[in-house]
Amino acid sequence: MIETHTPAPPGAPPARTGPARLPVRPGTGRFLVLVCVFVCAACGLVYELELVAFASYLTGDSVTQASVVLSVMVFAMGIGSLGAKRLRRHAAAGFGAVESALALVGGCSAMALYAVFAWTGGWGGMWAGGPRCLLVALSLIIGLLIGAEIPLLMELTQRIRRQDAGGAVADLFAADYVGALVGGLAFPFLLLPYLGQLTGALLTGTVNVVAGGALVLGLFRRDLTRRARWTLLLAGLLVLGILATAAALSGDFERAARRAVYGTDVRAAVRTGVQEIVLTGGTGGTGGRPLGLYLDGRLRAGGRDEPRYHQALVHPALAGPHARVLVLGGGDGLAAREVLRRSGVHRVDVVELDPGLVDLARRDPGLSAANGHALADPRVHVTTADALTWLREAQGPAYDVVIADLPGPGVTAGTKLYSQEFYGLVRRVLAADGRLAVHAGPVTGRPRAFWTVAATLRAAGFATSPYRVPGDGSGPAAGPDRTSGAPHDWGFLLAAPGRTPPALRPGPGHPPSPALAALASDAEAAERTRVGGLRASTLLRPRY
Repeated sequence: MIETHTPAPPGAPPARTGPARLPVRPGTGRFLVLVCVFVCAACGLVYELELVAFASYLTGDSVTQASVVLSVMVFAMGIGSLGAKRLRRHAAAGFGAVESALALVGGCSAMALYAVFAWTGGWGGMWAGGPRCLLVALSLIIGLLIGAEIPLLMELTQRIRRQDAGGAVADLFAADYVGALVGGLAFPFLLLPYLGQLTGALLTGTVNVVAGGALVLGLFRRDLTRRARWTLLLAGLLVLGILATAAALSGDFERAARRAVYGTDVRAAVRTGVQEIVLTGGTGGTGGRPLGLYLDGRLRAGGRDEPRYHQALVHPALAGPHARVLVLGGGDGLAAREVLRRSGVHRVDVVELDPGLVDLARRDPGLSAANGHALADPRVHVTTADALTWLREAQGPAYDVVIADLPGPGVTAGTKLYSQEFYGLVRRVLAADGRLAVHAGPVTGRPRAFWTVAATLRAAGFATSPYRVPGDGSGPAAGPDRTSGAPHDWGFLLAAPGRTPPALRPGPGHPPSPALAALASDAEAAERTRVGGLRASTLLRPRY
């Protein structure tokens, strides 16, 4: 039932629990409140997704990061809803204060996380270090503020026009969920690709504080004391000033943060639709820093260790027939470089997910020199596609060799590329006497993950020969799974269809390399780390 109220007489003090004195009709006022619910919901979801995405980019473990951020936020939202009960008598002022705080914290959250990551040396252990603590703290604070929004907005709508609780809740939640849909779609398709995380978060905060301030100072201004109006106005302007200043300085901030993370010689930094790519060094000057290729903060290839990694990955697989070679991943062209060093190679197919990486590998002087301009060789054919999807649709002659130059089983986004189903598809495109080389992560650092890859290959019908190649200790070890402080070694599995493990030898015509000369001892070193009783990893039951 809808109740009517007599407006308060002119000159009366602001009514804090009675009907609101609006400058517009009640129907229009209620519509404006629902519009504000819509906008605030969109902003709130952008904050959540921004925290999840940022943490996932820097750690690679998207499942854990999403679980932590969302569970902490949902818990905090419940606490925030309870806390908002104390603000009901001052719903308009309380909502204005909440939106200003939320815009400031949410808008600056990406910049704060990146700053702590850049200047404290990374994420450290599983839950050690400032960035992880800050991630949880931001999730908690943002959740508390988001949780306080709905109860306060409910109070404001009821003060505009009293209606049954069920109808009011339905209207508010409908606007809230539609706003969340828009925010959820805007983040990956608009904010992230066109503005980036820092500017996107700052713009979201700006929209948030403007929407909240306009509702309170425009629609409910007569419910506020003069002091409250000025306080909220100054607070909103201060937040807008901070966000605008941060946006103006975001370019300089990003450059300074990148120098703190990657060193002073960053030559290129590109955010593609897949990842952030950073190139350092590699200019060829006397005493200059060697080339460094970083993908989402991880050293993918660089230093004097890079040839050791790619030679160890590629050449043992080329000991047999190798006229047709398939490289899964390897958009940097470094694995293709090693394949082309062997005579008898007629065709190399490279399947890479990120076209931005392929473009850099072709046109960047340092990276193209490092890969020997392999992607310009007429024998090399590059396809931009997801490796699993490409394998499902692959047709044509079988390959003699498949090189899986992939991110590593420790990165959640790449778990499907280390599954039994994936290796089953690889076996389908591999010749009966063909060989598969798999980078399976560091042996000493993650032996359980390494041997799970071996168990998964066996479940897919492969026999395996494990080996481990140490870095030379001249700098941070390169490779798809390298992070600061990781052990300086790489683990590989050479696999062949059937029950007979392939012979572990580099084959004739391989380049001189300490890594290849010591394959036998490296195999023994890997064998000493064996973990038994492990089950295969599948798409439905990943075990990494």
